Amino acid sequence: MIKDKALEDIFLSQKPHFDDHDAFMANLTKRLNAVEFIRQHQEATIRRYKMAMVAAFVVGIVSGAATMFFILSTPTDVPLFTFHMQTSFLLWFAENSRPIAATALALAMTLSMLSIINNVQDIMRMLGKGAFMPKYSSQ
Repeated sequence: MIKDKALEDIFLSQKPHFDDHDAFMANLTKRLNAVEFIRQHQEATIRRYKMAMVAAFVVGIVSGAATMFFILSTPTDVPLFTFHMQTSFLLWFAENSRPIAATALALAMTLSMLSIINNVQDIMRMLGKGAFMPKYSSQ
């Protein structure tokens, strides 16, 4: 690469002058306080995300266990749903309500677990990219 002597002379001739003024220190302190506030806010946000994930997991486990207990505790020959109308579809639905409810519960639990795993991976990806933490420059 060819050096441009004129450009190099311009950069070498510049001598920055630094002053220790109170205004500079006040401005620096203000900016550092703003960075610290943002860092604390982001840490609090991550804590809220984690607590929400734990709460969703616990609620899912409790509701799933309660529903499974209800389905398994009722007699197998008694349908879960009964209709007073006698159409072929409603009769079929009443007779097969137990496997339909178990399938729907399994599908709901699977979708819930996939959603929780996806949210955890998103949070981990954000933490890995540093999206929650401000970047400090060494200059």
